[in-house]
Amino acid sequence: MKNMGGMGNIGNMMKQAQKLQAKMLQMQAELADKTVEATAGGGMVKVVANGKQQILSIVIEKEVVDPEDVEMLQDLVTAAVNDALAKSQEMVSSQMSKLTGGMNIPGLM
Repeated sequence: MKNMGGMGNIGNMMKQAQKLQAKMLQMQAELADKTVEATAGGGMVKVVANGKQQILSIVIEKEVVDPEDVEMLQDLVTAAVNDALAKSQEMVSSQMSKLTGGMNIPGLM
């Protein structure tokens, strides 16, 4: 009869896992709508990313567009994009830790 108790626990764990999975799907949908913004060059290059690590927009002020120094512009864009992606990942992991209560669950995202 001890075995039955074990089965109940597994069933309970499965329910918890399904609840968590449903919450995660909902959170992922919400994160797709949340955005982060990063800038470089004192705001000359602005990048907006969402919680799915997708770049939504890049705005480049015309003052920073210098045909003589294309490399600087490329560096600014690269820096702003990397910063936006880092902020996006930070936002996701902060939401994940709220969801899992700080538990580190392997294989999640």
